[in-house]
Amino acid sequence: MRKFIFTLALVSTVVSEESFSQDRSQARSMVISQNGIVAAEHPLAAQAGAMILSHGGHAVDAAVAANAVMGLVAPMSNGIGGDLFAIVYEAKSGKLFGLNASGWAPKMLSVDFLKNKGLTTMPYRGIHSVTVPGAVDGWDKLLLRFGRLKFAEILSPAIRYAEEGFPVTELVSGLWKANERLLQENPIAAKTFLMKDQSPAAGEVFRNSDLAWSYKQIAETGRDAFYKGEIAKRILAFSNREEGTLSAADLVEFSSEWVEPISTTYHRWTVYELPPNGQGIAALTMLNIMENFPLKEYGHNSTLSLHAMIEAKKLAYADMLTFVADPKFAKIPVQGILSKEYAQARSKLIDVEKASCSVGPGQPPIAMGNETIYLCVSDREGNMVSLIQSNYENFGSCLVADGTGFALQNRGALFSLDPKSPNVLTGRKRPLHTIIPAFMTKGDVRIAFGIMGGWNQSQAHAQFVSNVVDQGMNIQSALEAPRFTKRTFEGCDVQIEGRVLPQVRAELETKGHKMSVRGDFSGVMGGGQAVMRDFSKGINYGASDPRKDGAAIPEPIRRK
Repeated sequence: MRKFIFTLALVSTVVSEESFSQDRSQARSMVISQNGIVAAEHPLAAQAGAMILSHGGHAVDAAVAANAVMGLVAPMSNGIGGDLFAIVYEAKSGKLFGLNASGWAPKMLSVDFLKNKGLTTMPYRGIHSVTVPGAVDGWDKLLLRFGRLKFAEILSPAIRYAEEGFPVTELVSGLWKANERLLQENPIAAKTFLMKDQSPAAGEVFRNSDLAWSYKQIAETGRDAFYKGEIAKRILAFSNREEGTLSAADLVEFSSEWVEPISTTYHRWTVYELPPNGQGIAALTMLNIMENFPLKEYGHNSTLSLHAMIEAKKLAYADMLTFVADPKFAKIPVQGILSKEYAQARSKLIDVEKASCSVGPGQPPIAMGNETIYLCVSDREGNMVSLIQSNYENFGSCLVADGTGFALQNRGALFSLDPKSPNVLTGRKRPLHTIIPAFMTKGDVRIAFGIMGGWNQSQAHAQFVSNVVDQGMNIQSALEAPRFTKRTFEGCDVQIEGRVLPQVRAELETKGHKMSVRGDFSGVMGGGQAVMRDFSKGINYGASDPRKDGAAIPEPIRRK
């Protein structure tokens, strides 16, 4: 009888374990390794970073290598014509370092200049939407402080793919196709990014010899090639031909900046973002407001939890839009916005029974004193990088300087021409920025994460954190879980993925939310990557969002 009971118990255990592994809702497993892991939106980029790790590179070396490949394989979303932000965790010191590599407006570009041309709002495309690209200087600052390898080795994979070609992936081909007509309107952009005047289809091999030339310039002479050398000369010649205001001094005098990350706590976790001019403060504000509601008890993606998060988003974004700008030109009450007392007061504005369709900013206390890519890396020593890079809109300004192979960003479109706005256009000023890397810690665990997607990002970050903290999800499940997004600043419109239960969506409608149902894994919700390090075990974990073509790839074993 005892033998029968033991056998039955063993069978029950096997069935239970098999049920867990076979019936989970998570689509793919985390990547787990004692060596490094690179998570990126394209497998070739992640693989390039992993190879750099296997050659003895630091996490920063791998991040730059992956970013360079991303600029080739997803040129509509990022590239060296855009900006960059990063958070670096240094294992030996346990310190976090923030880098703001967002470019400034040309010195001669002003509100009066544009108004004299008959413009009443910032141009969305074209030469006057172009700000100085910060990415290459950002690479340089990261490598000088943390890197172990030279530019030549780090950029080697991207150069080779640019020259020999790569097969275009599914989602990227769709984005390329969607921007085909826009590219056709610009001769140099069309020559650079189209094949026989058509966008490349999924599986079609694409080459970019001009970008290979630009990467080789940087490999040989570093950041000066971009801001002083041959690349700079081509950018300036093109700007002059387009009657732009960009000058040699705008490029030469530009420098990205090391900044102190800002943070808040969320149920005993510490969550970090970069300070303004980015929107990361909105993610922290949203978490502070959410902390006043029992989301764990409400349940994941229940009517009550989604209502609380959507309303928290509106309050956080109202403050962000009102106060955030370049801190060199505006006084921003960062500490006041992030205070728990302020969040508690703001949370009381949320009606649990009704959606608010018009939310204004608060009065924080004044304390003294689908156009982006995200990637992250954790190396075998525990150094970690959270890096985001972007052109802003697809193909940025849609302008390409002759022979350079990359689009110039249109970040200037985020300036205001309203003199009362803290984000009003001024020469040598950086605009309010959408792209944000993130980091979170508790005990021996460190997580580098990010979710791209314009104004989607802060609200997606808050949802990811809640999935990990409130719902106990692992990083892969937390990325995969259904999300909502509200990209507008007014109204009760909300976009939500079809995997959220119909009953929940209907109940949100009764509260006044105007729901727009998207696909099960909608790109509108952005795409994320995450790496986690458990220092107590010396193990790295990687996760990649199925809303993208990417992957988390472990460092291959090194040759002895």
